[in-house]
Amino acid sequence: MSFDALSVKAQFPIFHRYPDLVYLDSAATSQKPASVIKVLSDFYSFENANIHRGVYDLSAKATDKYEEVREKLAAAFNANANDFAYCSGTTEGINLVVNGYLLPHLEKGDEVLITAMEHHANLIPWQQACEKKGAKLSIIPVKPSGEIDMEAFENKLSKKTKMLAMVHISNTLGTINPVKILTQKAHDLGVPVLLDAAQSAGHLPLDLQDLQVDFAVFSAHKLFGPTGIGALYCSENFKDQLKASKFGGGSIKEVSFEKTSWMAFPHGLEAGTPHIAGVVGMGAALDFIATLDLEESFAHEHALVTQLRQELDALGGIKIFGNPSEYAGIVSFEVDGVHPHDVASFLSEADIAVRAGHHCTQPLLERMQVPATTRASFSIYNTEKDVERLVATLKDLKEFWE
Repeated sequence: MSFDALSVKAQFPIFHRYPDLVYLDSAATSQKPASVIKVLSDFYSFENANIHRGVYDLSAKATDKYEEVREKLAAAFNANANDFAYCSGTTEGINLVVNGYLLPHLEKGDEVLITAMEHHANLIPWQQACEKKGAKLSIIPVKPSGEIDMEAFENKLSKKTKMLAMVHISNTLGTINPVKILTQKAHDLGVPVLLDAAQSAGHLPLDLQDLQVDFAVFSAHKLFGPTGIGALYCSENFKDQLKASKFGGGSIKEVSFEKTSWMAFPHGLEAGTPHIAGVVGMGAALDFIATLDLEESFAHEHALVTQLRQELDALGGIKIFGNPSEYAGIVSFEVDGVHPHDVASFLSEADIAVRAGHHCTQPLLERMQVPATTRASFSIYNTEKDVERLVATLKDLKEFWE
């Protein structure tokens, strides 16, 4: 059965309000289906209460809804419910691992290994930790194809490596990295692995048990949920080693003026009143994703970006960055003689939403010797007509600029 993008698109209210909108910026944030919006609205309208310590019905029900989402995360990503701590999103999740696990284990002369295609969120925290401890941030180069240089990776991975942190899908190149292979090689040397799954969660089947990563992070707003919420996955082997780095009420076991003890993972990492409605909304997004066949929907996105790559090549005068053998629904390109921001502005006039800039991967773009690109990123609500409109408008742009 082929994927019915029009039926899926009909579930997103924004396209009813703006029927001519071609939204090609899902790598930045996804649109939200009506089912998610309704759950958020209903929670604030009829179910709002703080969680865990209230004995009245509203609080008990809010607590149940909050905790049930861990079960949904477990079902979606093949893990256990208590493997997931809530956080504000990918960036905070990485910082929790840096501050709560890495810094206590990092010493002068140690190394942290990342790829050259990392988002700033999976670069800067490790960089700052290395600066603080006198360790080295080691970079796995990316080949012109947009793929990791595997030979260089094997040469850089060593007993000095205290963490391998890598993106699953590049938010700039669309490259799908061989996570399972990289993880196995790291584990052979006893190196823990963190996976940035911001671009893969909700787009392709993500089996954390199969990948065997030790930590994984993602944001709900990229998988059809609300902003300001996400999850940190921690495997059983590291739960006792991942210490709280954000302190306050809600995460404690016992407090005196002399000392404090914390609850076990995941609650020990969830200090303060959490984004309760966000967690409930993330649960609604996971419910929505559960209605999809992710293999079919990913094949649909892959087909659209393949169509775009072919048509941009045929159009001429456009450079596509990266040509990996395994790629997702993201493509970055440059129109000869036209600044990416001018490209994005021209497309915006035609109700086509793309992103222009360095996409929070400035070091990657510097290595590719380009200051910025235009990026089109796809999701389940995009269609072949969206690709056709983008290509036709780029053709108009080229004619206008000439």
